[in-house]
Amino acid sequence: MARPALEVADVFRAHGSHWRREQRGHLSLGQLKVMSAIEQCRRAALGGHSLQCPACDHLQIAYNSCRNRHCPKCQGSLARRWLEARQTELLPVDYYHVVFTLPAPISALAYANKAVIYRLLFQATAQTLLTIAADPQHLGARIGMLLVLHTWGSAMTHHPHVHGIVPGGGIAPDGQRWIACKPGFFLPVRVLSRLFRRLFLERLVQAHRNGQLQFFGEHAPLAQADAFAQWIAPLRRNEWVVYAKRPFAGPAAVLAYLSRYTHRVAISNQRLVAIDQHDVTFRWKDYRAKGRTRHKTMTLDADEFMRRFLLHVLPRGFHRIRAYGLMANAERRDNLATARALLTQRAPVPPVAPAPSATATAQPTVGPRPDTFHCPHCGAPMLIIAILARHHLPRAPP
Repeated sequence: MARPALEVADVFRAHGSHWRREQRGHLSLGQLKVMSAIEQCRRAALGGHSLQCPACDHLQIAYNSCRNRHCPKCQGSLARRWLEARQTELLPVDYYHVVFTLPAPISALAYANKAVIYRLLFQATAQTLLTIAADPQHLGARIGMLLVLHTWGSAMTHHPHVHGIVPGGGIAPDGQRWIACKPGFFLPVRVLSRLFRRLFLERLVQAHRNGQLQFFGEHAPLAQADAFAQWIAPLRRNEWVVYAKRPFAGPAAVLAYLSRYTHRVAISNQRLVAIDQHDVTFRWKDYRAKGRTRHKTMTLDADEFMRRFLLHVLPRGFHRIRAYGLMANAERRDNLATARALLTQRAPVPPVAPAPSATATAQPTVGPRPDTFHCPHCGAPMLIIAILARHHLPRAPP
């Protein structure tokens, strides 16, 4: 695939130093690390490899990637490896796509409470699906799900929501049969929305009582219990957005969807249109419009572009892909084996990795995967002939 003409890294390299000085004291350590990683990604500072084509003697230098989960250039290989591990876990049933979205007031509160709010979002979403699916009036089965957190809208605004991929059915409580949902219909959206709202707000109130929430600026008065109760009251009456899409067209469509969503970042390099000394122009989709008018372009000041991008830096160690129910990590293998037995399907055979060659075992395990490099002239696999050490910059005094 050809390298995009414009990259998010170009914005950070051109404007990042000045913006860091202007925002000193306002950027978190995590945001500073993301900026540094993106700026250095696939450049000499991270080291790399010198490669040569054995067929035509073409020489090429491939610099290491930063492997930061917020870098637009480092997600492709990670997504492929993750999908390879998920292929053997698909069941021969319809899969449904559900989306749980937080209201705008809570999204604003999440700016300073990302770890707490995002964790509550995961917990409330999972419990909602598990509870309604276990109800005999709806499905009456134990289900599994894969949840993926997205914190952005198409214009990189803060818009926390969870995408869920759920098999269309589950295992009966007695474990003796598979219960399938109605064709083309998973669970009632209104019922999901009401329970999701109640569960999330109960957890949010408890987090406030436990002193787990921080309030700044216009939200500072919410630290008081009375003010917080008054602020949260309208949220108990408003309708919360829960969306359920039609089932995917087979397991291949599920994997295609996951490849686009699991390792996505706030904006991809392909969406960038122009970068100049002051502004950044990119493509975005306006979901409120209809037809072709949805696809638009937006121009932001470079500082505002970087601010919006860094809004979506996740807390350190926070997992944005989580599995629950039948697909929970601790019991996934046994649950899937039971589900396949009830569906009378043999377990798929995982692909066998080729035996490593003598040259492959000698290659380092860091940096780009050597088997991804092919000669741009003749297409032959290129060999690593030298390892380029990373440039160690002197550290500033404490």
